[in-house]
Amino acid sequence: MAKEAKKDPQDLTVEQKLKTLFQLQTMLSKIDEIKTLRGELPLEVQDLEDEIAGLKTRIDRIKAEIAEYKSAIATKRVEIESAKASVAKYKEQQENVRNNREYDFLTKEIEFQSLEIELCEKRIKEFSAQEQVKSAEAGESTKALEERQKDLDVKKSELNEIIAETKQEEEKLRDKAKDLETKIEPRLLQSFKRIRKNSRNGLGIVYVQRDACGGCFNKIPPQRQLDVRSRKKVIVCEYCGRILIDPELAGVTSAAKEEVKEKPTRRRRTASAE
Repeated sequence: MAKEAKKDPQDLTVEQKLKTLFQLQTMLSKIDEIKTLRGELPLEVQDLEDEIAGLKTRIDRIKAEIAEYKSAIATKRVEIESAKASVAKYKEQQENVRNNREYDFLTKEIEFQSLEIELCEKRIKEFSAQEQVKSAEAGESTKALEERQKDLDVKKSELNEIIAETKQEEEKLRDKAKDLETKIEPRLLQSFKRIRKNSRNGLGIVYVQRDACGGCFNKIPPQRQLDVRSRKKVIVCEYCGRILIDPELAGVTSAAKEEVKEKPTRRRRTASAE
């Protein structure tokens, strides 16, 4: 029972929580570095895939329109043949009319069918012209599709090569990050992730540098610095909202001490110069 209690994130001290959180930040930053190596390739691949999908949809739509024009042309040709047959029939009937009324009626029918033939031929020309335009569009779109597909293949090959080189390392880092997340209480973890998401450099927890926030570099009041060094509660920067820890907890004590030593040396020189 004692061992289980120690594993409970709620039972960890604030110092342990902050140390674990900083370790998680380190893991996530390394994952971000790997993503940076990939650069804009994932976005470029996604854009090309979207463009290719759009071109395919456009080509399918154009092909459907071409099929409609061809169907319309075929229908008009059938109508022309039907009208020609009617003209031939009416002309034959004219030879056997019994009066002028029947002759005039047949003459009007022949004229009507002749006009229908002319109209169908006009429509065929229009449909043929539109079919040619759409065929040209389909050809251009198909050519563009082939070019984009080649670009996509190249980009995917580059991306897959980078992923293959970093996949194993990234998986290890993600596993470590997940393990660390289980050691942090959900509320604190959620706050950290929210801060990190809103941060430009992806840092949700930073250490104090030269009396200033390591994220936004704004000066931190002395009392607040004491609170940070005490490690008794979680302190956030009042300017950028990042969680603050002292350098020693972040493992940079040596650098911090050197900076502290440099300051009084400079003051002595200034005093002697005066």
